[in-house]
Amino acid sequence: QQQEERLSPPRELASPDPPGIKGIIASGKTTGIAFFASLGGFVYGYNQGMFAQVLTMNSFIRATNDYARGTGVAQGLLTSILELGAWVGTLINGYLADAVGRRWCALIACCVFTIGVIVQACTVNKDYVLAGRFVTGLGVGSLSMVVPLYNAELSPPEIRGSLVAVQQLAITFGIMISFWIGYGTNFIGGTGDSQSDAAWLIPICIQILPALILGAGMLLFMPESPRHLMNIGREEEALNTLARLRNKSTEDMGVRVEYLEILALRDFEVETARKKYPQYQDGSRKSNFLIGFYDYASLITNPSLRRRTITACLTMTFQQWNGINAINYYAPFIFQNFGFQGNTLSLLATGVVGVIEFLLTIPAVLYVDKFGRKSILLAGAIGMATCHFIVAGLVGSYEGSWASHVAAGWVCIVFVWIFIGNFAYSWGPVSWIVVSEVFPLSMRAKGVSLGGSANWLNNFAVGLSTSPFISTSQFGAFIFSVVSPSSLHFGSTSCFLRPRA
Repeated sequence: QQQEERLSPPRELASPDPPGIKGIIASGKTTGIAFFASLGGFVYGYNQGMFAQVLTMNSFIRATNDYARGTGVAQGLLTSILELGAWVGTLINGYLADAVGRRWCALIACCVFTIGVIVQACTVNKDYVLAGRFVTGLGVGSLSMVVPLYNAELSPPEIRGSLVAVQQLAITFGIMISFWIGYGTNFIGGTGDSQSDAAWLIPICIQILPALILGAGMLLFMPESPRHLMNIGREEEALNTLARLRNKSTEDMGVRVEYLEILALRDFEVETARKKYPQYQDGSRKSNFLIGFYDYASLITNPSLRRRTITACLTMTFQQWNGINAINYYAPFIFQNFGFQGNTLSLLATGVVGVIEFLLTIPAVLYVDKFGRKSILLAGAIGMATCHFIVAGLVGSYEGSWASHVAAGWVCIVFVWIFIGNFAYSWGPVSWIVVSEVFPLSMRAKGVSLGGSANWLNNFAVGLSTSPFISTSQFGAFIFSVVSPSSLHFGSTSCFLRPRA
């Protein structure tokens, strides 16, 4: 440590970028790379929103031999099988991101995702859809973990939160685009039994394009994370990459400060590993695997890491159980339950959900580093819970008689839209920021993979259980009255549990 202090130039000699929009503009090159990498978030969001539209289309129901028209459990399985694959993909990626690097990990995920989409496009029965969505989920889960990790490690500290939040902005943009594409293709061949297969095939196949663009970029011109390069002993390449990202020379004081901080942290963690695992320092694959295994175990056994792991997993758990993906996955059905009959009107209302979610994520990207994580999470939790309580009261009062209470139905829809807005600026982006920041560098990939896996496991549970609630007509009272107060209580609690990164 004394040697590092001697080598490092004084912090005041560096000229860090300001937080917020000025810092984003000043770090234009890094910002551009983060936005491109967030195509992985777009792929995730598009897939999430697209299937909500496809699931209601007569031509898709026909292609699955009426399986999609079946019980709530059948619809839930069609939706949630992707989340199950994503959970597996996220866990695998914790090891893979350290083994092959963040960049190659994203490329592999794009290839797996594309294979899954092709299988879905060849659907002749429900089994193709289920298998294709599981494989697609492997890719989506990998991207959901590696993109925020990649962006966090590329970003200067002053705008790190903003550039990690770009992932959520891309997710909401994907959701918005998918809702309106589904709304448009729903009219191909008519909206009834004459509807063309193109109505659902086009939305499914379109998602291959951003995955191919992202994969090509990762292969051809995107840089590897300087922190990963440092971890694998490529110090000079890490310095050169860092200088290019900051658009400065390798002799720039700010670049040197950041480089030496990463170097010092790497050396400290290597020395710690030598003391922890002296018997596994021969560099063999077996030893590296065992070190990785024990590192995963230390996320539970080490008190400091355990607290961070619990924080990451709880944050992602509460992000899912506030009801956001119940709406993203089943918005057309939910709006029909408010008395709005007809697929076209419910799809239109769903399209508005996408627009609101995208627009209100933008303030988080611009101001999350200014206002801090805790206050934004708490404000969002209060806003979401308020909306849920209001809708719960209306559902409890008018369920079964919406036809004679049209105004009450519209009020429910408006407060669902307000709920979406509260989620968009808070729990949507900030949850991923917390998870990507809370772990030390040496444990970041594995920690983020566990946090991401908690997200997807709960996402799977939400996707599987929501449709049965809708089909029994008790969904409104249950999801808005029970889940929302929990999201307020636990959301606030998790804010105070979160250790500083």
